[in-house]
Amino acid sequence: MSEVDKRDLEAKGFYKLSWVQRFGFASGDLAQNLIYQTVASQLMFFCTDVYILGGDRSKAAGIASTLMLIVRFVDMVWDPIVGAFIDKNHPRWGKYRSYLIIGGIPLTVFSALTFWNKFAPSVPYIYITYILLSLSYTLVNVPYGAINSSLTRDNDEITMLTSLRMWCANIGCFFVYTLLFLFIAIVGGTPIPWDMILFNLFGNIPNLCIVPFMPAIKNLIGKKNMFYVFLTVAVAGNAILYVASRMNANDWWYRIGNLIKSTGVCVATGYQWALVPEVISYGEWKTGRRISAIVNAITGLFFKAGFALGGAIPGWIIQASGYISPPAGESTLPKDPMAWFTTLSIYFVIGFIILVFCFTQTKERVVMEEGQTNSVKVSDFWTEFTRNPPLVVVSLFFIVSFVMQNISNTSNNYLMNDLYKQKSSAQEAIRWTVCVIPAILAIICMIIISRYSLTDEKIEKINKEIEERNATKDSA
Repeated sequence: MSEVDKRDLEAKGFYKLSWVQRFGFASGDLAQNLIYQTVASQLMFFCTDVYILGGDRSKAAGIASTLMLIVRFVDMVWDPIVGAFIDKNHPRWGKYRSYLIIGGIPLTVFSALTFWNKFAPSVPYIYITYILLSLSYTLVNVPYGAINSSLTRDNDEITMLTSLRMWCANIGCFFVYTLLFLFIAIVGGTPIPWDMILFNLFGNIPNLCIVPFMPAIKNLIGKKNMFYVFLTVAVAGNAILYVASRMNANDWWYRIGNLIKSTGVCVATGYQWALVPEVISYGEWKTGRRISAIVNAITGLFFKAGFALGGAIPGWIIQASGYISPPAGESTLPKDPMAWFTTLSIYFVIGFIILVFCFTQTKERVVMEEGQTNSVKVSDFWTEFTRNPPLVVVSLFFIVSFVMQNISNTSNNYLMNDLYKQKSSAQEAIRWTVCVIPAILAIICMIIISRYSLTDEKIEKINKEIEERNATKDSA
Protein backbone atom coordinates (compact mmCIF):
# COMPACT_ATOMS: atom_id res chain seq x y z
CA MET A 1 0.00 0.00 0.00
CA SER A 2 1.39 3.43 -0.96
CA GLU A 3 1.79 6.21 1.61
CA VAL A 4 -0.92 8.20 -0.15
CA ASP A 5 -3.40 5.32 0.09
CA LYS A 6 -2.45 4.75 3.72
CA ARG A 7 -3.02 8.41 4.62
CA ASP A 8 -6.35 8.35 2.76
CA LEU A 9 -7.53 5.31 4.75
CA GLU A 10 -6.40 6.83 8.04
CA ALA A 11 -8.26 10.03 7.22
CA LYS A 12 -11.37 7.86 7.03
CA GLY A 13 -10.67 6.18 10.38
CA PHE A 14 -9.06 2.97 9.06
CA TYR A 15 -5.84 3.32 11.08
CA LYS A 16 -3.02 0.80 11.15
CA LEU A 17 -1.32 0.60 14.55
CA SER A 18 2.27 -0.22 15.49
CA TRP A 19 3.06 -3.37 17.46
CA VAL A 20 3.92 -1.26 20.50
CA GLN A 21 0.50 0.41 20.32
CA ARG A 22 -1.22 -2.94 19.87
CA PHE A 23 0.52 -4.50 22.87
CA GLY A 24 0.07 -1.29 24.84
CA PHE A 25 -3.69 -1.50 24.42
CA ALA A 26 -3.75 -5.27 25.02
CA SER A 27 -1.78 -4.90 28.26
CA GLY A 28 -4.86 -3.26 29.77
CA ASP A 29 -6.59 -6.63 29.80
CA LEU A 30 -3.57 -8.24 31.47
CA ALA A 31 -3.85 -5.58 34.17
CA GLN A 32 -7.59 -6.03 34.66
CA ASN A 33 -7.27 -9.81 34.85
CA LEU A 34 -4.58 -9.54 37.51
CA ILE A 35 -7.06 -7.45 39.50
CA TYR A 36 -10.69 -8.30 38.70
CA GLN A 37 -10.21 -11.89 37.50
CA THR A 38 -8.45 -12.60 40.79
CA VAL A 39 -11.36 -11.10 42.71
CA ALA A 40 -14.08 -12.79 40.63
CA SER A 41 -12.52 -16.26 40.74
CA GLN A 42 -11.23 -16.32 44.33
CA LEU A 43 -13.68 -14.25 46.39
CA MET A 44 -16.11 -17.13 46.94
CA PHE A 45 -13.39 -19.50 48.18
CA PHE A 46 -11.87 -16.72 50.29
CA CYS A 47 -15.25 -16.02 51.93
CA THR A 48 -16.09 -19.69 52.59
CA ASP A 49 -12.69 -21.13 53.52
CA VAL A 50 -10.38 -18.27 54.63
CA TYR A 51 -12.47 -15.33 55.92
CA ILE A 52 -15.40 -17.61 56.97
CA LEU A 53 -17.96 -14.91 56.14
CA GLY A 54 -20.50 -14.59 58.95
CA GLY A 55 -18.51 -16.94 61.20
CA ASP A 56 -20.42 -20.15 60.29
CA ARG A 57 -18.63 -22.55 57.89
CA SER A 58 -21.93 -24.13 56.84
CA LYS A 59 -23.56 -20.79 55.87
CA ALA A 60 -20.67 -18.71 54.50
CA ALA A 61 -21.25 -19.81 50.88
CA GLY A 62 -24.86 -18.65 50.87
CA ILE A 63 -24.00 -15.28 52.42
CA ALA A 64 -21.25 -14.71 49.84
CA SER A 65 -23.58 -15.63 46.97
CA THR A 66 -26.18 -13.11 48.14
CA LEU A 67 -23.47 -10.45 48.39
CA MET A 68 -22.44 -10.99 44.76
CA LEU A 69 -26.03 -10.72 43.55
CA ILE A 70 -26.77 -7.53 45.53
CA VAL A 71 -23.68 -5.81 44.13
CA ARG A 72 -24.94 -6.46 40.59
CA PHE A 73 -28.14 -4.56 41.40
CA VAL A 74 -25.94 -1.62 42.42
CA ASP A 75 -24.17 -1.96 39.05
CA MET A 76 -27.50 -1.77 37.21
CA VAL A 77 -27.83 1.80 38.47
CA TRP A 78 -24.15 2.77 38.37
CA ASP A 79 -23.05 1.45 34.94
CA PRO A 80 -25.48 3.54 32.81
CA ILE A 81 -24.46 6.67 34.72
CA VAL A 82 -20.77 5.98 34.12
CA GLY A 83 -21.29 5.15 30.43
CA ALA A 84 -23.21 8.38 29.78
CA PHE A 85 -20.74 10.46 31.81
CA ILE A 86 -17.74 9.12 29.90
CA ASP A 87 -19.34 9.62 26.47
CA LYS A 88 -20.38 13.15 27.44
CA ASN A 89 -17.02 14.38 28.75
CA HIS A 90 -13.51 14.92 27.38
CA PRO A 91 -10.85 14.80 30.14
CA ARG A 92 -7.58 16.42 29.11
CA TRP A 93 -5.62 13.13 29.38
CA GLY A 94 -7.89 11.46 26.80
CA LYS A 95 -11.60 10.80 26.43
CA TYR A 96 -11.35 7.16 27.57
CA ARG A 97 -7.79 6.42 28.63
CA SER A 98 -7.85 9.00 31.46
CA TYR A 99 -10.06 6.67 33.49
CA LEU A 100 -7.41 3.93 33.52
CA ILE A 101 -5.67 6.13 36.11
CA ILE A 102 -8.71 7.82 37.65
CA GLY A 103 -10.47 4.49 38.28
CA GLY A 104 -7.33 2.35 38.59
CA ILE A 105 -6.18 3.86 41.89
CA PRO A 106 -9.37 3.16 43.92
CA LEU A 107 -9.79 -0.21 42.17
CA THR A 108 -6.35 -1.29 43.39
CA VAL A 109 -6.94 -0.05 46.94
CA PHE A 110 -10.43 -1.55 47.42
CA SER A 111 -9.41 -4.86 45.82
CA ALA A 112 -6.68 -5.26 48.42
CA LEU A 113 -8.96 -4.21 51.28
CA THR A 114 -11.59 -6.78 50.22
CA PHE A 115 -9.07 -9.55 50.95
CA TRP A 116 -7.90 -8.09 54.26
CA ASN A 117 -8.77 -10.43 57.11
CA LYS A 118 -8.53 -7.78 59.86
CA PHE A 119 -12.31 -7.62 60.42
CA ALA A 120 -13.19 -11.29 59.83
CA PRO A 121 -15.86 -12.61 59.87
CA SER A 122 -17.65 -9.24 59.46
CA VAL A 123 -20.32 -9.24 56.75
CA PRO A 124 -20.72 -5.40 56.53
CA TYR A 125 -16.97 -4.99 55.95
CA ILE A 126 -16.99 -7.30 52.91
CA TYR A 127 -20.14 -5.63 51.57
CA ILE A 128 -18.61 -2.13 51.78
CA THR A 129 -15.23 -3.01 50.27
CA TYR A 130 -16.68 -5.22 47.52
CA ILE A 131 -19.28 -2.63 46.47
CA LEU A 132 -16.62 0.10 46.30
CA LEU A 133 -14.35 -2.28 44.36
CA SER A 134 -17.13 -2.95 41.84
CA LEU A 135 -17.94 0.74 41.40
CA SER A 136 -14.24 1.43 40.76
CA TYR A 137 -13.96 -1.43 38.28
CA THR A 138 -16.72 0.10 36.15
CA LEU A 139 -14.64 3.31 35.94
CA VAL A 140 -11.83 1.26 34.38
CA ASN A 141 -13.58 -1.45 32.39
CA VAL A 142 -16.17 0.68 30.53
CA PRO A 143 -13.68 3.24 29.13
CA TYR A 144 -11.09 0.53 28.42
CA GLY A 145 -13.63 -1.32 26.29
CA ALA A 146 -14.45 1.94 24.50
CA ILE A 147 -10.77 2.49 23.65
CA ASN A 148 -10.87 -0.59 21.39
CA SER A 149 -13.43 0.93 19.02
CA SER A 150 -11.78 4.36 19.19
CA LEU A 151 -8.40 3.22 17.89
CA THR A 152 -9.51 2.28 14.35
CA ARG A 153 -12.39 1.19 12.12
CA ASP A 154 -10.23 -1.39 10.32
CA ASN A 155 -11.88 -4.80 10.90
CA ASP A 156 -8.65 -6.78 10.47
CA GLU A 157 -6.90 -4.44 12.90
CA ILE A 158 -9.74 -4.88 15.42
CA THR A 159 -9.45 -8.68 15.10
CA MET A 160 -5.70 -8.39 15.71
CA LEU A 161 -6.27 -6.13 18.73
CA THR A 162 -8.83 -8.57 20.14
CA SER A 163 -6.46 -11.53 19.72
CA LEU A 164 -3.61 -9.70 21.43
CA ARG A 165 -5.98 -8.46 24.10
CA MET A 166 -7.16 -11.98 24.84
CA TRP A 167 -3.62 -13.34 24.78
CA CYS A 168 -2.57 -10.76 27.36
CA ALA A 169 -5.74 -11.46 29.36
CA ASN A 170 -4.83 -15.14 29.38
CA ILE A 171 -1.34 -14.37 30.63
CA GLY A 172 -3.16 -12.71 33.51
CA CYS A 173 -5.32 -15.83 33.91
CA PHE A 174 -2.15 -17.94 34.01
CA PHE A 175 -0.95 -15.95 37.01
CA VAL A 176 -4.41 -16.04 38.63
CA TYR A 177 -5.34 -19.69 38.13
CA THR A 178 -2.00 -21.50 37.81
CA LEU A 179 0.45 -19.56 39.98
CA LEU A 180 -1.70 -17.85 42.63
CA PHE A 181 -1.90 -20.81 45.03
CA LEU A 182 1.82 -21.47 44.50
CA PHE A 183 2.66 -17.93 45.62
CA ILE A 184 0.19 -17.99 48.53
CA ALA A 185 1.67 -21.28 49.75
CA ILE A 186 5.22 -19.92 49.50
CA VAL A 187 4.34 -16.68 51.32
CA GLY A 188 2.43 -18.61 54.00
CA GLY A 189 5.03 -21.34 54.38
CA THR A 190 2.46 -24.10 53.74
CA PRO A 191 2.66 -27.20 51.49
CA ILE A 192 2.37 -26.38 47.78
CA PRO A 193 -0.88 -27.82 46.24
CA TRP A 194 0.70 -29.32 43.11
CA ASP A 195 -2.46 -31.17 42.00
CA MET A 196 -4.37 -27.89 41.82
CA ILE A 197 -1.49 -26.09 40.11
CA LEU A 198 -1.07 -28.80 37.43
CA PHE A 199 -4.84 -28.99 36.88
CA ASN A 200 -4.95 -25.24 36.22
CA LEU A 201 -1.74 -25.33 34.18
CA PHE A 202 -3.36 -27.72 31.69
CA GLY A 203 -6.40 -25.44 31.63
CA ASN A 204 -4.24 -22.44 30.72
CA ILE A 205 -2.17 -24.04 27.94
CA PRO A 206 -4.88 -23.42 25.28
CA ASN A 207 -5.25 -19.82 26.44
CA LEU A 208 -1.61 -19.08 25.66
CA CYS A 209 -1.16 -21.30 22.59
CA ILE A 210 -4.45 -21.10 20.65
CA VAL A 211 -5.79 -17.58 21.21
CA PRO A 212 -3.05 -15.90 19.07
CA PHE A 213 -4.32 -17.93 16.12
CA MET A 214 -7.95 -16.80 16.43
CA PRO A 215 -7.77 -14.55 13.34
CA ALA A 216 -6.48 -17.44 11.21
CA ILE A 217 -9.10 -19.82 12.62
CA LYS A 218 -11.87 -17.31 11.93
CA ASN A 219 -10.69 -16.78 8.36
CA LEU A 220 -10.51 -20.54 7.84
CA ILE A 221 -13.90 -21.65 9.15
CA GLY A 222 -15.88 -18.42 9.56
CA LYS A 223 -17.01 -16.42 12.60
CA LYS A 224 -20.12 -18.34 13.59
CA ASN A 225 -18.61 -21.76 12.82
CA MET A 226 -15.71 -20.91 15.12
CA PHE A 227 -18.15 -20.43 18.00
CA TYR A 228 -20.03 -23.65 17.18
CA VAL A 229 -16.88 -25.79 16.90
CA PHE A 230 -15.15 -24.58 20.05
CA LEU A 231 -18.26 -24.53 22.24
CA THR A 232 -18.80 -28.17 21.23
CA VAL A 233 -15.20 -28.89 22.25
CA ALA A 234 -15.95 -27.29 25.65
CA VAL A 235 -18.95 -29.60 26.13
CA ALA A 236 -16.74 -32.63 25.38
CA GLY A 237 -14.14 -31.50 27.91
CA ASN A 238 -16.80 -31.04 30.60
CA ALA A 239 -18.09 -34.56 29.92
CA ILE A 240 -14.60 -36.02 30.43
CA LEU A 241 -14.20 -34.09 33.69
CA TYR A 242 -17.54 -35.31 35.00
CA VAL A 243 -16.82 -38.98 34.23
CA ALA A 244 -13.30 -38.72 35.69
CA SER A 245 -14.60 -37.29 38.96
CA ARG A 246 -17.38 -39.86 39.22
CA MET A 247 -14.91 -42.72 38.72
CA ASN A 248 -12.23 -41.17 40.95
CA ALA A 249 -9.92 -41.53 37.97
CA ASN A 250 -6.22 -40.81 37.73
CA ASP A 251 -5.33 -37.10 38.01
CA TRP A 252 -4.23 -37.10 34.38
CA TRP A 253 -7.83 -37.56 33.26
CA TYR A 254 -8.78 -34.42 35.20
CA ARG A 255 -5.97 -32.52 33.49
CA ILE A 256 -6.86 -33.79 30.02
CA GLY A 257 -10.53 -32.95 30.55
CA ASN A 258 -9.64 -29.45 31.70
CA LEU A 259 -7.29 -29.01 28.71
CA ILE A 260 -10.05 -29.92 26.24
CA LYS A 261 -12.69 -27.84 28.02
CA SER A 262 -10.42 -24.80 28.17
CA THR A 263 -9.56 -25.14 24.48
CA GLY A 264 -13.22 -24.60 23.66
CA VAL A 265 -13.94 -21.94 26.26
CA CYS A 266 -10.90 -19.73 25.57
CA VAL A 267 -11.74 -19.23 21.89
CA ALA A 268 -15.49 -18.74 22.36
CA THR A 269 -15.16 -16.31 25.28
CA GLY A 270 -12.14 -14.63 23.73
CA TYR A 271 -13.50 -13.76 20.31
CA GLN A 272 -16.76 -12.41 21.71
CA TRP A 273 -14.92 -9.17 22.53
CA ALA A 274 -14.33 -8.57 18.79
CA LEU A 275 -18.12 -8.33 18.39
CA VAL A 276 -18.37 -5.20 20.57
CA PRO A 277 -16.77 -2.77 18.06
CA GLU A 278 -19.05 -4.29 15.41
CA VAL A 279 -22.24 -3.47 17.31
CA ILE A 280 -20.88 0.01 18.07
CA SER A 281 -20.43 0.60 14.33
CA TYR A 282 -23.90 -0.80 13.68
CA GLY A 283 -25.39 1.66 16.18
CA GLU A 284 -23.48 4.56 14.61
CA TRP A 285 -24.67 3.48 11.14
CA LYS A 286 -28.28 3.54 12.37
CA THR A 287 -28.23 6.71 14.48
CA GLY A 288 -25.18 8.75 13.42
CA ARG A 289 -23.75 8.68 16.97
CA ARG A 290 -20.75 6.58 18.08
CA ILE A 291 -21.61 6.11 21.77
CA SER A 292 -18.81 3.65 22.55
CA ALA A 293 -18.87 4.05 26.33
CA ILE A 294 -22.65 3.53 26.49
CA VAL A 295 -22.36 0.29 24.50
CA ASN A 296 -19.44 -0.90 26.62
CA ALA A 297 -21.43 -0.06 29.76
CA ILE A 298 -24.23 -2.31 28.43
CA THR A 299 -21.92 -5.22 27.59
CA GLY A 300 -19.98 -4.56 30.79
CA LEU A 301 -23.13 -4.85 32.88
CA PHE A 302 -23.99 -8.19 31.28
CA PHE A 303 -20.38 -9.31 31.61
CA LYS A 304 -20.30 -8.48 35.33
CA ALA A 305 -23.74 -10.02 35.85
CA GLY A 306 -22.41 -13.20 34.26
CA PHE A 307 -19.34 -13.16 36.48
CA ALA A 308 -21.50 -12.51 39.57
CA LEU A 309 -23.99 -15.27 38.81
CA GLY A 310 -21.10 -17.59 37.94
CA GLY A 311 -19.64 -16.89 41.36
CA ALA A 312 -22.93 -16.92 43.26
CA ILE A 313 -24.58 -20.05 41.82
CA PRO A 314 -21.87 -22.42 43.12
CA GLY A 315 -22.24 -20.92 46.59
CA TRP A 316 -25.98 -21.51 46.75
CA ILE A 317 -25.69 -25.02 45.33
CA ILE A 318 -22.85 -26.23 47.54
CA GLN A 319 -24.45 -24.76 50.68
CA ALA A 320 -27.73 -26.53 49.86
CA SER A 321 -25.78 -29.77 49.32
CA GLY A 322 -24.31 -29.72 52.84
CA TYR A 323 -20.76 -28.61 51.99
CA ILE A 324 -18.70 -27.61 55.03
CA SER A 325 -15.33 -25.92 54.68
CA PRO A 326 -12.56 -28.11 56.12
CA PRO A 327 -10.33 -26.49 58.78
CA ALA A 328 -7.02 -25.06 57.55
CA GLY A 329 -5.02 -28.03 58.87
CA GLU A 330 -7.16 -30.50 56.90
CA SER A 331 -7.25 -28.53 53.62
CA THR A 332 -5.20 -29.18 50.50
CA LEU A 333 -5.27 -25.49 49.53
CA PRO A 334 -3.47 -22.77 51.57
CA LYS A 335 -5.67 -20.73 53.90
CA ASP A 336 -3.31 -18.42 55.78
CA PRO A 337 -5.14 -15.03 55.79
CA MET A 338 -2.02 -12.83 55.78
CA ALA A 339 -0.51 -14.87 52.93
CA TRP A 340 -3.68 -14.29 50.90
CA PHE A 341 -3.68 -10.55 51.62
CA THR A 342 0.02 -10.10 50.85
CA THR A 343 0.02 -12.12 47.63
CA LEU A 344 -3.16 -10.58 46.23
CA SER A 345 -2.04 -7.05 47.12
CA ILE A 346 1.13 -7.61 45.07
CA TYR A 347 -1.01 -8.82 42.15
CA PHE A 348 -3.21 -5.72 42.37
CA VAL A 349 -0.30 -3.25 42.51
CA ILE A 350 1.38 -4.89 39.49
CA GLY A 351 -1.97 -4.69 37.70
CA PHE A 352 -2.15 -0.94 38.34
CA ILE A 353 1.40 -0.40 37.05
CA ILE A 354 0.42 -2.17 33.82
CA LEU A 355 -2.69 0.03 33.56
CA VAL A 356 -0.38 3.05 33.62
CA PHE A 357 1.62 1.54 30.73
CA CYS A 358 -1.62 0.97 28.79
CA PHE A 359 -2.53 4.62 29.40
CA THR A 360 0.77 5.79 27.88
CA GLN A 361 0.40 3.70 24.70
CA THR A 362 -3.22 4.38 23.69
CA LYS A 363 -4.69 7.31 21.79
CA GLU A 364 -8.33 7.76 20.82
CA ARG A 365 -8.78 8.46 17.10
CA VAL A 366 -12.34 7.46 16.19
CA VAL A 367 -14.67 9.19 18.65
CA MET A 368 -17.89 11.14 18.71
CA GLU A 369 -17.61 14.80 17.79
CA GLU A 370 -17.86 17.19 20.74
CA GLY A 371 -21.09 18.66 19.39
CA GLN A 372 -22.73 15.23 19.52
CA THR A 373 -21.68 14.51 23.10
CA ASN A 374 -24.02 17.17 24.48
CA SER A 375 -27.03 15.04 23.58
CA VAL A 376 -25.80 11.91 25.41
CA LYS A 377 -28.13 10.90 28.27
CA VAL A 378 -28.28 8.09 30.81
CA SER A 379 -31.48 6.89 29.10
CA ASP A 380 -29.36 6.19 25.98
CA PHE A 381 -28.23 3.07 27.83
CA TRP A 382 -31.64 1.44 27.50
CA THR A 383 -32.55 3.14 24.21
CA GLU A 384 -29.45 1.78 22.48
CA PHE A 385 -30.09 -1.69 23.89
CA THR A 386 -33.64 -1.81 22.53
CA ARG A 387 -32.89 -0.43 19.05
CA ASN A 388 -29.69 -2.36 18.33
CA PRO A 389 -30.59 -6.04 17.72
CA PRO A 390 -26.96 -7.25 17.30
CA LEU A 391 -26.16 -5.61 20.66
CA VAL A 392 -28.97 -7.59 22.31
CA VAL A 393 -27.52 -10.84 20.94
CA VAL A 394 -23.99 -9.95 22.08
CA SER A 395 -25.21 -8.91 25.55
CA LEU A 396 -27.12 -12.17 26.04
CA PHE A 397 -24.08 -14.11 24.83
CA PHE A 398 -21.92 -12.20 27.31
CA ILE A 399 -24.01 -13.02 30.36
CA VAL A 400 -24.43 -16.72 29.50
CA SER A 401 -20.79 -17.23 28.46
CA PHE A 402 -19.43 -15.57 31.59
CA VAL A 403 -21.77 -17.56 33.84
CA MET A 404 -20.46 -20.66 32.04
CA GLN A 405 -16.84 -19.59 32.49
CA ASN A 406 -16.94 -18.33 36.06
CA ILE A 407 -19.20 -20.99 37.56
CA SER A 408 -16.56 -23.51 36.53
CA ASN A 409 -13.56 -21.38 37.56
CA THR A 410 -15.10 -20.67 40.97
CA SER A 411 -15.90 -24.33 41.57
CA ASN A 412 -12.53 -25.75 40.53
CA ASN A 413 -11.13 -24.88 43.97
CA TYR A 414 -13.74 -27.13 45.60
CA LEU A 415 -13.20 -29.93 43.04
CA MET A 416 -9.47 -30.06 43.79
CA ASN A 417 -9.72 -29.50 47.58
CA ASP A 418 -10.26 -33.05 48.91
CA LEU A 419 -13.56 -33.61 47.09
CA TYR A 420 -14.01 -37.14 48.42
CA LYS A 421 -13.88 -36.01 52.05
CA GLN A 422 -17.24 -34.26 51.53
CA LYS A 423 -20.59 -36.05 51.80
CA SER A 424 -21.86 -37.59 48.55
CA SER A 425 -24.48 -34.85 47.97
CA ALA A 426 -21.79 -32.15 48.22
CA GLN A 427 -19.54 -34.09 45.83
CA GLU A 428 -22.28 -34.30 43.22
CA ALA A 429 -23.16 -30.62 43.66
CA ILE A 430 -19.54 -29.66 42.96
CA ARG A 431 -19.49 -31.88 39.83
CA TRP A 432 -22.60 -30.14 38.54
CA THR A 433 -21.11 -26.68 39.05
CA VAL A 434 -17.78 -27.64 37.46
CA CYS A 435 -19.03 -29.79 34.55
CA VAL A 436 -22.76 -30.19 33.95
CA ILE A 437 -24.12 -26.64 34.24
CA PRO A 438 -21.25 -25.16 32.14
CA ALA A 439 -21.93 -27.77 29.41
CA ILE A 440 -25.62 -26.83 29.31
CA LEU A 441 -24.70 -23.14 29.14
CA ALA A 442 -22.28 -23.80 26.26
CA ILE A 443 -25.17 -25.24 24.25
CA ILE A 444 -27.30 -22.18 25.07
CA CYS A 445 -24.43 -19.96 23.86
CA MET A 446 -24.51 -21.73 20.49
CA ILE A 447 -28.22 -21.03 20.18
CA ILE A 448 -27.73 -17.35 21.05
CA ILE A 449 -24.84 -16.73 18.64
CA SER A 450 -26.82 -18.30 15.81
CA ARG A 451 -28.98 -15.12 15.93
CA TYR A 452 -26.04 -12.76 15.33
CA SER A 453 -26.52 -11.06 11.96
CA LEU A 454 -23.34 -9.02 11.38
CA THR A 455 -21.03 -10.80 8.94
CA ASP A 456 -17.53 -9.47 8.20
CA GLU A 457 -18.73 -8.31 4.78
CA LYS A 458 -21.65 -6.42 6.29
CA ILE A 459 -19.46 -4.71 8.90
CA GLU A 460 -16.97 -3.61 6.27
CA LYS A 461 -19.82 -2.15 4.20
CA ILE A 462 -21.27 -0.38 7.26
CA ASN A 463 -17.92 1.22 8.18
CA LYS A 464 -17.38 2.46 4.64
CA GLU A 465 -20.86 3.97 4.50
CA ILE A 466 -20.26 5.74 7.82
CA GLU A 467 -17.03 7.28 6.58
CA GLU A 468 -18.60 8.32 3.28
CA ARG A 469 -21.43 9.96 5.21
CA ASN A 470 -18.96 11.77 7.48
CA ALA A 471 -16.89 12.90 4.50
CA THR A 472 -19.99 14.32 2.80
CA LYS A 473 -20.93 16.15 5.99
CA ASP A 474 -17.42 17.62 6.34
CA SER A 475 -17.33 18.80 2.72
CA ALA A 476 -20.70 20.47 3.16
